Amino acid sequence: MIHSMTGYAVASADSPRGALALELRSVNSRYLDVQFRVAEEMRAVEPMLRELITGRIARGKVDCRLSYGNSIPHAQQTLNLQAIQRLRSLASAASGAFPEAAPLRVSDVLRWPGVLAEPAADEDHTRAAAEALCRRALDELCAARGREGAKLAGIVLGRVAEMRKQLTEVAPLMPEAVAAYRTRLTERLREVLDGGVEERIRAEIALFAAKSDVDEELTRLAAHLDEVERVLAKGGAAGKRLDFLAQELNREANTLAAKAAGLKISDCALELKLLIEQIREQVQNIE
Repeated sequence: MIHSMTGYAVASADSPRGALALELRSVNSRYLDVQFRVAEEMRAVEPMLRELITGRIARGKVDCRLSYGNSIPHAQQTLNLQAIQRLRSLASAASGAFPEAAPLRVSDVLRWPGVLAEPAADEDHTRAAAEALCRRALDELCAARGREGAKLAGIVLGRVAEMRKQLTEVAPLMPEAVAAYRTRLTERLREVLDGGVEERIRAEIALFAAKSDVDEELTRLAAHLDEVERVLAKGGAAGKRLDFLAQELNREANTLAAKAAGLKISDCALELKLLIEQIREQVQNIE
């Protein structure tokens, strides 16, 4: 299955620490880049979250935000006297250096990290709750990426079908281009030469046909389109391979445009380049 690199998911649940909420956002990136915004009290679960995310996602920039609302009643909170004493020492030292500074207020002291001691939460239960939450969010994120990836694959396959149509139109145009060139060349040579025209015409036509032959380019374009369809059918992390194939398609289309022996062939080559660019735009979003 083809996956997009963009998606969003959020999940919440209760834990011994309070109400946990986990948010996942993913956007395009050349590689897998996982960033965390985790509450300081939950830092211990970050390695576990990283392992879960990297096990499910192969490419993209993923932002993971884990927060919780403290539900411990105030009656169960106590003052950490050691933390208050350390804060008092720091405040005294700071007052000596900045005598004009205002003294600490009680509200400032209570907000200082570690001053309010809470009952120890069950770390195993907290870890299990965070793991279950992450798995739920990942399921939702991967499902969203899969839905968008299926749409992107459909768009790419549509462009591939249009390119095949252009290729079938180019192939019959080559004999017409050679015949038109032969007619123009014959008229010009007969105007300036008295004899030996046919021999000169045959040589010029052979040279023109060799320079404007695009059979090789058409064959390679068709082969690359076959590979695009195969990669999309196989699924998985196909974004980088599809991007490489788009580059190869563009290179062959440029060669085809350079060899164009007529206006119709040139128009087909330009249409192919436009379709390839549309494919590349969609491929940039595929994992």
